[in-house]
Amino acid sequence: RQVRIEGDVIKLPATVSDAYFLSRPIGSRISAVISPQSDVISSREELEKAKNAYVNEFPNGPAERPDNWGGYILSPLRMEFWQGRPDRLHDRFQYQKDGELWKIVRLAP
Repeated sequence: RQVRIEGDVIKLPATVSDAYFLSRPIGSRISAVISPQSDVISSREELEKAKNAYVNEFPNGPAERPDNWGGYILSPLRMEFWQGRPDRLHDRFQYQKDGELWKIVRLAP
């Protein structure tokens, strides 16, 4: 299964990202601070050690959002849903924004 979404994206204002970050569970906030997302790491143990060290120093978790953490708003204009089927007779549906409505078509695999 695959989903592809195309549209306009804008970065949320820092104040909105700050408020959302602080509303998240403490474990999620700690992970956001200690985990270098998408970087190669040597092991899970590396993350566990970083988490434990952070919790020992800051038991109440982070009070501020890291600079590299934030949100975006996606205003979709087109979406495609793909479902694999036998013999490459896959299902593909495309939703295309047309004003306030969505035009739905089936696409050939």
